[in-house]
Formats: sequence, C-alpha cells, structure tokens
Amino acid sequence: QLQLVESGGGLVQPGGSLRLSCAASGFTLDYYAIGWFRQAPGKEREGVSCISRRGGSTNYADSVKGRFTISRDNAKNTVYLQMNSLKPEDTAVYYCAAHKSYYCSGYAAPDTWGDYWGQGTQVTVSS
Repeated sequence: QLQLVESGGGLVQPGGSLRLSCAASGFTLDYYAIGWFRQAPGKEREGVSCISRRGGSTNYADSVKGRFTISRDNAKNTVYLQMNSLKPEDTAVYYCAAHKSYYCSGYAAPDTWGDYWGQGTQVTVSS
C-alpha cells in the first residue's frame, strides 16, 4: 500500500516549536519533490514549504520564512518540517504531499499538485 503518514503535531504554546515528520511506505521518496501544506478551519489549503528531490532547493511561504525549515532524509524515506516561533495563526491541519518531479514548481497550487497525500496532523498553537 502506497501512503504518506504525517506525525509530530500537537498542542504548543505561542513561541514554541514542533517538528513534523512525513514518512512514506510502499514507495521511495527519492523521485519526488515533497511539499508541506496546511488548512485552517474555513480556509483553503495553502502551500507552506517544499523541498526538491535531492534537497538542494527549498521554498517557503512568506508567512513562515525564517521560522520553518524543511529537510529530508532519503535514507529514512522521511521529510521533516521544523517549526519554530509558532504563532496562533499557524494553527491548522498540516499535510505532506509527494509530487513526481525534481523541483517544486506549482506547489503553491495544492489542488493541482501532489501524486500522494497524507492524512494530516493537527497543529494547535494556543496559550
């Protein structure tokens, strides 16, 4: 069974940190660019960050630049999203997606991006 599984979400106070993981099973992530997306209640899903197939190129939404860091460990078939200085507006369900391409072109339009999607993990930033 081909699937992506996110983990690492939870409840954190403003200013805190979380590290999300996106693990693949049934296929290797080596041939995929990986994106992280989020969807808050009543809002559309938006692209947060993306990393190219070999990890040499990364993209970030303006709202998370300088606070979030995406990385990948192809040997572990896992991609990570380190989230620091979290804000209440970061509260959302976070999803990862794998897109069979080298670079992240088009990841900002999640409706047309991603060959595989995970089920999501909830991140809540609140005091």
